Amino acid sequence: MSKLPALPPSAPPMGTPVLRFFARLLIACIPWRIDGTLPDAPKLVMIGAPHSSNWDGIFGICAAVAIGFKPAWMGKQTLFKGLLGRICTALGGVAIDRNNPTGVVGQMITEFQAHERLWLTLAPEGTRSVVPKWRTGFYHVAVSAGVPILPIAFDFPTRRFIVLDLFHPTGDYAADLLELEKLYAPWRGRYGKRALPNGPPPA
Repeated sequence: MSKLPALPPSAPPMGTPVLRFFARLLIACIPWRIDGTLPDAPKLVMIGAPHSSNWDGIFGICAAVAIGFKPAWMGKQTLFKGLLGRICTALGGVAIDRNNPTGVVGQMITEFQAHERLWLTLAPEGTRSVVPKWRTGFYHVAVSAGVPILPIAFDFPTRRFIVLDLFHPTGDYAADLLELEKLYAPWRGRYGKRALPNGPPPA
């Protein structure tokens, strides 16, 4: 297995050693490696792209657990019941109520306010299909919560996760999305898809 990045002191730790053990075994069995350095930041929004395969999320969560941090992810409220709910919570799941008037963005802002350390992971494309532009929720969460964005590239031709430089959004949507598009330009998904984050801001 290739060397895993060091876990920064401020990262939210994975409190389940058994899960970390099995995640390391899985990572050792797949021909992927992780390049780059994780930032020492207690709170951030981590985005992964290009999202072109169901394996993206599986590999990504396994990589996070193997390194030793708990990746927060959003799930339907109905998943968080009984034994399944306890498992989802242990793996970093955050229950989302679709009927909550604050919306998904508002609920995630509340989560950031309630935790001293939280690394929220999202696929900004929202689907494995080719999309004209990214969804904007990740950006609005980061800006409203006052946290940076950590871009992660999935490069299938070289089978690498690439940890890019921490990105601090300015609040200028169009300019920031152009910068993110430049960061992702070299990387390709499983089917050669290129990330296309930029687009006009929502009305």
